Amino acid sequence: MIFGVPKEVRPLESRVGLTPVAVDSLIRAGHQVYVEQSAGERAGFSNDDFEAVGAHVVYSPQEAYGRADVVLKVGRPIEDEYKYFISSQTIFSFLHLAVASKDLLNTLLEKEITAIGYETIEADDETLPILKTTSEIAGRMAPIIAGELLDSLKGGRGILLSGVPGTPSAAVVILGAGVLGTNAARIFNEFGTQVTLIDENMEALQKIDEMFAGKIATMFANPHNIAKAVAFADVLICTAAKPGEKAPILVTREMLRKMNPRTVLIDFAINSGGNAETSHPTTLANPSYVEEGIIHYCVPNVPSRVARTGSYAHSNAILPYLLEIGESDIESAIESIPELKRGLNTLKGKLVHPRVAAEVGMKIE
Repeated sequence: MIFGVPKEVRPLESRVGLTPVAVDSLIRAGHQVYVEQSAGERAGFSNDDFEAVGAHVVYSPQEAYGRADVVLKVGRPIEDEYKYFISSQTIFSFLHLAVASKDLLNTLLEKEITAIGYETIEADDETLPILKTTSEIAGRMAPIIAGELLDSLKGGRGILLSGVPGTPSAAVVILGAGVLGTNAARIFNEFGTQVTLIDENMEALQKIDEMFAGKIATMFANPHNIAKAVAFADVLICTAAKPGEKAPILVTREMLRKMNPRTVLIDFAINSGGNAETSHPTTLANPSYVEEGIIHYCVPNVPSRVARTGSYAHSNAILPYLLEIGESDIESAIESIPELKRGLNTLKGKLVHPRVAAEVGMKIE
């Protein structure tokens, strides 16, 4: 089988679809891999690194797409890339079609693309094995981002996350006890902050309580509790989303008006539309803005800030599926691997993911 790895073209998306180590595994299994020149450069992987393991380095996106049975991306394709799609090709990528431009979905259907969204690959226990890696990274970076935004010189409240003797630490409120929320809670807790984690899943809250020996406060998610917690937060972390769906609005504009000025809202659910009424996507070049007096950080690709780690973690998660596909073919692999089947958004030009279909107002075929 032939795999193609084009260079990412979204602004400041520095990760690469496969690392040289992952490419090496595919080539040892008898497959071919075509990598667009400089695709891994921003993650610290040179063309020589790819060639050393047997990859073919090509000099245009047309070749990276055009030679491939399976294309491996990270960032959701943008309009400039649509012209490179080959009819009946398979594309792996983060897609988030529920909030994407309708043009992307239309192109996938028109060109009869089999599109697998990393964010919708779902295991039997409802965990998300590919999205998990990006969630772990984003969660662990949350205190770094929050600390920067609280900096007085950045317009923040001037609060040290950990506090000092005689002066309290920052109050951090996290919406969602999933992988991202749990990882964020862990690191914030290690920083010495006052952490409150909110979720509608009582079992998840019980696990948090046991995991941290009661050091992290938990609250059941309902509008009253969310409003109460948001009002005292110095840092508000939003993480609530379900695969294939738009993220729910949990934080209203009215709630923000009751927060202290220059507090920080980091909306990690922005890939799916965001949890705050006032959230809209930003970029790593211009990551934050102020609305209702609150500093908003709504960057969809936070793991790109640590592109090398992000690329390794992503490749480690997707490689087993690629090896399975290579042993047979995409159709057989989809039928034999439930996670991949659940990850299907489109199959040969037909919309097949029920949650995505519901969000975009279409019927599955």
